[in-house]
Amino acid sequence: MEKLFCDLHMHSCLSPCGSDDMTPSNLCGMAMLKGLQMIALTDHNTARNLPAAKACADAYGLLLIPGMEITTREEVHLLGYFPTVERALAFSEFLRGHMPKKKNKPSLFGNQFVMDEDDNVVAEEDALLIGACDLSLAELVGLIRESEGVPVPAHINRGSNGLLINLGFVPEDLNLTAVEVWRGLPCAHTPQEGRVVLHSSDAHYLGDILEAEVSIELPERSPAAFLDYLRRGRPVA
Repeated sequence: MEKLFCDLHMHSCLSPCGSDDMTPSNLCGMAMLKGLQMIALTDHNTARNLPAAKACADAYGLLLIPGMEITTREEVHLLGYFPTVERALAFSEFLRGHMPKKKNKPSLFGNQFVMDEDDNVVAEEDALLIGACDLSLAELVGLIRESEGVPVPAHINRGSNGLLINLGFVPEDLNLTAVEVWRGLPCAHTPQEGRVVLHSSDAHYLGDILEAEVSIELPERSPAAFLDYLRRGRPVA
């Protein structure tokens, strides 16, 4: 087993709420400087910066977990972790057809830059990424699993988009094996029981990326090993 310090929820400059400084190269470089070995890029409702992030992570010797943070029809934030960048990109393209037909207004919501590994802007996403899609939480959980990914409700105890704040409970029929809990706020034990509990930064700025303080033990450095870790849940004490 290998102990990997990690931050598994961060946004690049493609997320409209992400700083323009959160380029794929910068966020990977900062993660390395902070002593991390495993990171996940989870932009809002898109995976278009994952290819550049994968190239940068490989150059820095980091394990990249391909991810997205999806806003469900109920306005719940749901992390989806995928086995490959290609799987995430395919899901991203599918999700595009379920997003509101609204254009981004950079002056209001922020820029949405698609970049290469050298921090060159190769495109600007014109569709507004910050809104909710037209798929329900239950539908998205099933679709992520069909894509060989793992669904993880994000910051369940924080903000209007947290599952516990929004719905008031974790639907047991979804058989969720992992949740993300915001460490700075209290969270009832019951939603965490029997599930892997992730603690991440939800970084939108370089300085917000976690220091080497949260770790996960995996048998090997691979997205597959991480996804298996999430799927197992954890023993009930």
